[in-house]
Amino acid sequence: MSNQIPVTKKDEKGRNIQVVVRCRPFNGVERKSNSHGVVECDSNRKEVTVRTGSVADKTSRKTYTFDMVFGPSAKQIDVYRSVVCPILDEVIMGYNCTIFAYGQTGTGKTFTMEGERSPNEEFTWEEDPLAGIIPRTLHQIFEKLTTNGTEFSVKVSLLEIYNEELFDLLSPSPDVTERLQLFDDPRNKRAVIVKGLEEITVHNKNEVYQILERGAAKRKTASTLMNAYSSRSHSVFSVTIHMKEITLEGEELVKIGKLNLVDLAGSENIGRSGAVDKRAREAGNINQSLLTLGRVITALVERGPHVPYRESKLTRILQDSLGGRTKTSIIATVSPASINLEETLSTLDYANRAKNIMNKPEVNQKLTKRTLIKASPIINVCFLCEYTEEIERLKRDLAATREKHGVYLSAENYESMNSKLVSQEEQITEYTERIAAVEEELKRAMELFTDSKQKLEEYSEDLQDKSQKLEEAHKDLKETRHRLTQEEFITTQLQTTESQLYNTAGQLLSTVEVSTADVGGLHAKLQRVQAVEQHNSTAQSHFAQCMEQTCSSMQSALQQHSLKHTAMLDHYRHAMAELLGGTGRVFEEAVGSVLGSYSAVREAVEEGVDSCKAKLLQQDELTKGSRDAMLQMLDEHKLHLEDVLIAKAMPAIGSITAVNEGLKQTLQKYNALAGQMEGMKAEMTAFFNGHVEAMTSMRETAVHGFNSLQAEHSKLKEQIKLAAHQHQTRVAQLLRCVQDQMNLLALDTQSDFKGLLEASDAQEAPMETLKNTIQSQCTVAEQESSSVGARLSSCTDGVMKDMSGVIEEGRTALEESAGYCGLLQSSLESLADSSLQWCHAARDLTERRAEEQLTLAEESKSTVQELLKRVEERGQAAVEECRTRLSPVQQEMEGLLKGVEAQTCEDQANLQQHREELSALNTQTLNTVNNFLRNELQQDLPTGTTPKRKEYMYPRVLITLKGRTELEDEFKAQQEQLTSAFDQCVVLPEGGEEEKPEDQDSLEDEVCSSSDSNSTQQSILEENLMCYEEGRVPFFKKKSKKENLSNKSLNRSKVAENESLVTPPRSRLPLRSQNQ
Repeated sequence: MSNQIPVTKKDEKGRNIQVVVRCRPFNGVERKSNSHGVVECDSNRKEVTVRTGSVADKTSRKTYTFDMVFGPSAKQIDVYRSVVCPILDEVIMGYNCTIFAYGQTGTGKTFTMEGERSPNEEFTWEEDPLAGIIPRTLHQIFEKLTTNGTEFSVKVSLLEIYNEELFDLLSPSPDVTERLQLFDDPRNKRAVIVKGLEEITVHNKNEVYQILERGAAKRKTASTLMNAYSSRSHSVFSVTIHMKEITLEGEELVKIGKLNLVDLAGSENIGRSGAVDKRAREAGNINQSLLTLGRVITALVERGPHVPYRESKLTRILQDSLGGRTKTSIIATVSPASINLEETLSTLDYANRAKNIMNKPEVNQKLTKRTLIKASPIINVCFLCEYTEEIERLKRDLAATREKHGVYLSAENYESMNSKLVSQEEQITEYTERIAAVEEELKRAMELFTDSKQKLEEYSEDLQDKSQKLEEAHKDLKETRHRLTQEEFITTQLQTTESQLYNTAGQLLSTVEVSTADVGGLHAKLQRVQAVEQHNSTAQSHFAQCMEQTCSSMQSALQQHSLKHTAMLDHYRHAMAELLGGTGRVFEEAVGSVLGSYSAVREAVEEGVDSCKAKLLQQDELTKGSRDAMLQMLDEHKLHLEDVLIAKAMPAIGSITAVNEGLKQTLQKYNALAGQMEGMKAEMTAFFNGHVEAMTSMRETAVHGFNSLQAEHSKLKEQIKLAAHQHQTRVAQLLRCVQDQMNLLALDTQSDFKGLLEASDAQEAPMETLKNTIQSQCTVAEQESSSVGARLSSCTDGVMKDMSGVIEEGRTALEESAGYCGLLQSSLESLADSSLQWCHAARDLTERRAEEQLTLAEESKSTVQELLKRVEERGQAAVEECRTRLSPVQQEMEGLLKGVEAQTCEDQANLQQHREELSALNTQTLNTVNNFLRNELQQDLPTGTTPKRKEYMYPRVLITLKGRTELEDEFKAQQEQLTSAFDQCVVLPEGGEEEKPEDQDSLEDEVCSSSDSNSTQQSILEENLMCYEEGRVPFFKKKSKKENLSNKSLNRSKVAENESLVTPPRSRLPLRSQNQ
């Protein structure tokens, strides 16, 4: 902005310009020229793909990636929410933002920025789904600012750049050709000032529509072969928002945000657009400014030393938006048709380069009122000059009044009054001459009226004669039409009956075809079943023969194996019999020798056992004596331990149990104390929360009261200013009139000032009330704090007392436990000493008994060793004798067993061979069975062609033709019903008998036209598609009949001049109407 100093919240890294691409649908011209689509939009991947080759060539493609991509089916609301909504939030935060649309003419730039009105204007302008960015933005600005509840002001301006000249489209003067001048802003190097540009303050959203309609009506547009409403100039719509903020110190700050919405004129090919003379020069200037914009983008991307901003006024205005401190978004619009391929590629290349431009956005500085006044010296100088002139004029009138009595004026005021009187006299003379001329014209009009009345009477008589003839002709025509209608009715009935008979015949033929096909399917099914059964019977007979041969071979093999197994068993039986006979003889001999050795060993063992038995009896007696002595000592020691434990340990255990119970009670007291602490904590939390809420409500009440007082104070200041202004006005009026009215004016002024003083005094009462409220709330908060503090101190004292009591009880319990533990320890020590003495005595007794046992054991050991020696000698001799007798038997047994082993191995090999043969035969048999069941047997597989059982639907009754007489009677009955219904519903005015045939004719025509219109239904397109259709209403325009006629004549002339090129007869109007 030109009047701000943005220095805060600087983004040092910068931010790239946001580039968005929108592709419109095909229009009528592109469809008639048989153009194919060359642009593919992928919104998810944010890519635009362009086919640069032919339709069959799928390799020649160029792909561009942008920040957002919208295809032909995208709606206005989608573009607005994705692109504009985030930018609008940044504008309210205090940024400067710019959005401008760039692209070829006729691709939807103005539709995107401004939009259009829906058919029949069924929506309001702010709710219209076809509305563009500008109306939606202004509507949402007021919605957001009103919702925030802050004080704000919104100013708008609309600048047009036409042929490198600046024009104000919101200027109150009807002269639109007044050119504006462009200056550099001395406070901001990249900003400019447009001298004389009108900024209109918008108070609510209802004023937006009128302002935009007034500005859009003045914009330059023209009809070309590519666009019936082509923009011939660039437009810059600026919205400046001032928002007031109040700091915590009560200082008022002004936050400023600015949004520039730029609708660029489209680049066009003069040869294709058909522009000549003036339109060709306009197209040249448009293309020149767009080329300069392209060079600026290239220089910024390549970081060149010089950026040609000053070569075009468009780039000079957009200097801060391109590489400056503004957040910028570009919406590039393209056409999907192949005839616009070059322009589409050029637009996408421009947008792709612009994506690399780096801006450094900054938040505008929040200014105080004093700083804001200092920042606008030009406005203050203008107001000071105006007030100075007014003061000088009033001083002159006051001086003339003081010099003389009566009503006196200064010479300058007197001359001005005389000049006004002379001009009024001239106007009166002019108006008198006009009245005379009008009276003469009235006389001539009366004469013409008399002549016309006479001619009217003559024409009325002639009209009556012709009306009679016309009535007769109508009667003949009526009869003819009646006969024609009757014939048409009969023909229609016959045609209807014929079509019904034809439909019945068609149904019968279709039923016959279906039934014939079903019978053929059933015959095919029977043939398949018969073939399957025949094949299965042949396979069964062959399988039976194979199984019979297999069973006979298995039976013969089993007989041979049975004979061999019988012979093998006989051989085993003879061998075992021989082995058992030889073994029996050897066993008898061995048993005799063993019995002799056993008797000798038995005698020696009996002698040794008798001697050992005597010694064992002696040892048993000694062991019993030791056991009895040991048991007696153990019983005595057990009784002694029981007495000691009962007398000394049981009291200590009881004391420890009592201490344990005391500790449990102490733990319970601690738990109760913890519960009290939790309750006190919850109470303190609730108190402090309530205290915080009370303080918050008190602060909000104070802030609200001070805000209301401040508002009342500002309102009082405005009333004082208004009273002063009224006072000056009344003084000026009274100086021109009578000096005596000065007293009355003074009284009025005194009454006004008294009212203002009373209003000022009335403000003191709310101040006192607010003060008392704050004091009362503070007193309540202090009382609550003191009461909670008292409760907290009492609870703390109680808790401290409980804790001191619990500590004393615990200390006492610990001392008792220590005493019991000492007593228990002394008792256990005495018990341990007595147990140690008993153990020493038991050990001495055990040692004596053990020595006696060892002596007896040594004697037994020597006796047993002698016995073992004798037994060993006799046993060895018996073993040698048995070995000599059993060795030949062993050799004989080994020879016999080896023969049996060889025969067994041979038999095992034969059995293994027989088992393998039987296994192979069994496997072969199983394979044969499986092959028969799976492969040779066939099944009747379902083919899906066999018809199901169903009922055939066909007409059972044929329609008969009606006779001609019957049809004529039916027609007469229908005509009578229609006539009676028409007579009941329609009442004709007087003199309507002559017009009755015409009314009936028109009624029949309307019926025919309605039937034709009902037969052809048009498809309804989506509301957001930019297809050029007839009957669409522009967004901010209601065209008059004269403008429609002029546009139709213009279109007819264009079609006549360019027969080869087809121009859409009527495209959808943009935000404005056509200016010629």
